[in-house]
Amino acid sequence: MAVLDTKLFRDLSRLWAQSLAIALVVAGGVSTVVLAVGSLRSLEQTRIAYYERYEFADVFALVRRAPKTLLDQIGEIPGVAAVEGRIMKLALLDIPQFREPATGQFISLPETGQPTLNRLYMRMGRMPEPGRGDEVVVSEGFAKAHAFTPGSHFAAILNGHKRDLAIVGIALSPEFIYAIGPGDRMPDERRFAIVWMSEKALARTYDLDGAFSSVNLKLLRDASERGVIRRLDALLDRYGGQAAYGRKDQTSHAFLDHGLDMLRNMSMTLPPIFLAVAAFLINVTLSRIIALEREQIGLLKALGYRNSAVAWHYIKFVIVIVAIGLVIGSVAGMWLGTWVTGLYGDFYRFPFLVFAQSPDVYVAAAALSLGAAIIGAVRALRDVVRLPPAVAMQRPAPPRFRRLLPATFAIRNVLSQPVVMMARNITGHPIRAVFTMAGMSLATGILIASLFLNGTMDALIDVTYFMSDRQDATVSFVERRPLNVVNQIARLPGVLAAEPYREVPARIRNGHIERRVMISSRPDDADLSRIIDTDFNPVVLPETGVAISSWLAQILGAKVGDFVEIDLLEGQRRTVSLPVTALVEDYFGIQGMMDSDALARLMREAPAVNSVSVSLDANERERFYDAIKRLPTVSGMALQRVSLASFREALAVLVTMMANIYTGLAAVIAFGVVYNSARISLSERVRELASLRVLGFTTREVLRILLLELALLTLIAQPAGWVVGYALAWTLKTKMAGELMRAPLVVEQSTYVFASAMVIAAALFSALVVRERVNRLDLVEVLKTRD
Repeated sequence: MAVLDTKLFRDLSRLWAQSLAIALVVAGGVSTVVLAVGSLRSLEQTRIAYYERYEFADVFALVRRAPKTLLDQIGEIPGVAAVEGRIMKLALLDIPQFREPATGQFISLPETGQPTLNRLYMRMGRMPEPGRGDEVVVSEGFAKAHAFTPGSHFAAILNGHKRDLAIVGIALSPEFIYAIGPGDRMPDERRFAIVWMSEKALARTYDLDGAFSSVNLKLLRDASERGVIRRLDALLDRYGGQAAYGRKDQTSHAFLDHGLDMLRNMSMTLPPIFLAVAAFLINVTLSRIIALEREQIGLLKALGYRNSAVAWHYIKFVIVIVAIGLVIGSVAGMWLGTWVTGLYGDFYRFPFLVFAQSPDVYVAAAALSLGAAIIGAVRALRDVVRLPPAVAMQRPAPPRFRRLLPATFAIRNVLSQPVVMMARNITGHPIRAVFTMAGMSLATGILIASLFLNGTMDALIDVTYFMSDRQDATVSFVERRPLNVVNQIARLPGVLAAEPYREVPARIRNGHIERRVMISSRPDDADLSRIIDTDFNPVVLPETGVAISSWLAQILGAKVGDFVEIDLLEGQRRTVSLPVTALVEDYFGIQGMMDSDALARLMREAPAVNSVSVSLDANERERFYDAIKRLPTVSGMALQRVSLASFREALAVLVTMMANIYTGLAAVIAFGVVYNSARISLSERVRELASLRVLGFTTREVLRILLLELALLTLIAQPAGWVVGYALAWTLKTKMAGELMRAPLVVEQSTYVFASAMVIAAALFSALVVRERVNRLDLVEVLKTRD
């Protein structure tokens, strides 16, 4: 066996370039698995540890005003482990050197110590001292956005009164990992702050002494969340309580869960595709390499080596190459996974990160890659090893060519001789040609699957921010306001147009399937905030019944004409049954939609609004901002251009960055595919090319014959690669869709062009390498070539 081991190392030295290319294909597949699964597990474990250490609540509820004595009754609900009442109010902020209105979510703190639930992680400073009503703790993102430190000051309009507040601490909370202000779709840390303040100070300001407006519950491990919520709602109903909800409907947790779900779906979709493509290419490539060793295998058998010894020798060759790829892929995947975890941790502002050690990921990736490679090697060895030594040492019989057309129509009368030779070689080895094109098609396909996200997200932005929500700003109110508030807003400086917007919290149910949603309404002539269908056309809401998003309809199993039950969670809080009269497309969230007058009739109230969408004169923005700050009924204002910038920033971190990583890994795999195809084609035809040189063909003519075949197969493979890429993109888009966000599938023409260009560039580079090999053909060596 020592002789075979020596041969093994010589083969690896001789085929180092091809071996490295195969190892890079393995590394590309392995690194995607390690990257995706490793970063996902780290973030999930970080979230679990953060929630547990800082007592993140399980159930949440808002109430208009409830006495603290009610907390004892809530604590007696079966399954409740801990209960905490507090005060929560939205208020406008006036920040020095910052003209745009900002919003603060004010939350009360106990006079001494930390809250029982949703404890704070203090980044800097301290908690407010007892009796100091002007001291506050603010969220870290807000503090960093304005360069605030302990000792900084800002003002807030609390219950119509402007107060100067002093920052004494900067903190994080598991309740606000992902904090979104009123009317916004994305976090805006410059314009939305979490402000923790003394409970006595907030109680005096809002006349809530001895009362609370928010309650959090921690449940026992085996408690029924639905049962606890039902009992809690019954207790809070008489005090103006809104429907309680669990973690899955808590804004921060829901968005964080959606972000992790997107990462999880990418880890369940792209890495298996990459690994499967890598396995297929390893199988095909190694099969062709071993087939080229036919004569050496015959010689080894003639010298007395058994079939098992010869097979084990080539399996070791495969193992060494795959092991190199595993090492490269594991190191690259671990580094990329750590980097991605850090980026996600910074975006979500986790106070710490728990890096998960996942040896099973490495084992699984190694087993899949090694298994595929060994299967490819055994498949090629099976037929060669069975041959008698005398037969194996001979060249395989050349393919038999037959004339398909009469001599009059022979293609040699139309095409040049090199082109004819190239065409005959392809038709003489159809299986080899098909596998080569399949490899190149898969390389193109995985590049498209990595690149399509940019076009898809651009389409989502175009539909959402330029076709649907076209307003410049959305003004939100502390409580619902009568319809005439729209005229008041329209008279503010710089307002060109104003439209009402109404939302009502509700539970929608079809059979046993239920979801908590918002039922929104717009006027039938709405032009600033419109509903767009899947064909990108505006939708006019029906005058009767309810329209629901197609994703919600899919969840509920409802279709147009079906009746759904709706529990109204505001006003008279009754249950109604309404027909589904239309399905619309909404790429954010799941919701029901109704005509403004129809919703007012359903609520049995005069027409009212929660917010107003406005179009602004760009030259009057600052006057408009100043006017908004003087309105005590306003709780916040969302700016469309700021929301768009935040959305692009979030995409850059959560989507584009991951897509770019996968694109880079796909490019490595594509290069390995094309390079190996070119080098193996040269190895398979080296004797034929040598014979042509002896017959008088120039180096250029010989090279032309070889490269024409590579070019033709590469070009023919591209349309199939486009189809594969579109199918993979559709699969990935479907897997990444969720209740909080979806996107239309848009694969731009530039994506196809760029993917094919990368494969063709790899082919051109491979052609240059092959040219150098052909140029170095030695005529003496050629003359020794044995027929």
